[in-house]
Amino acid sequence: QVQLVESGGGLVQAGGSLRLTCAASGIIASFNSMGWYRQAPGKQRELVAKITLGGITNYSDSVKGRFTISRDNTNNTVYLQMNSLKPEDTAVYSCNAEGVFTLAAGRWFTSDYWGQGTQVTVSS
Repeated sequence: QVQLVESGGGLVQAGGSLRLTCAASGIIASFNSMGWYRQAPGKQRELVAKITLGGITNYSDSVKGRFTISRDNTNNTVYLQMNSLKPEDTAVYSCNAEGVFTLAAGRWFTSDYWGQGTQVTVSS
């Protein structure tokens, strides 16, 4: 069974940095992309950044130039380096893997997976 485990969240002052890590475990032959989403209290979940297997990245306008997503395909791990953090970046950040080709119960299939989320709090 595929699991996504996130780490690296926490409390930081405005202007500071954090690095989030998401490690995917299980039998994974391939997947289309991995990315980070966030949800602040009272707001809808939004895409923060995404990276494809081929390395194409996509960022929310609100984080361009401050956040960098990268991945280690060998270890099925994705990273989000967050610099120049602002109080409005405060949210629960969740890792997502799209189009995961995996084996379970003796058959191969494709599905999407989510991590449990990690809290990022930026104080002013």
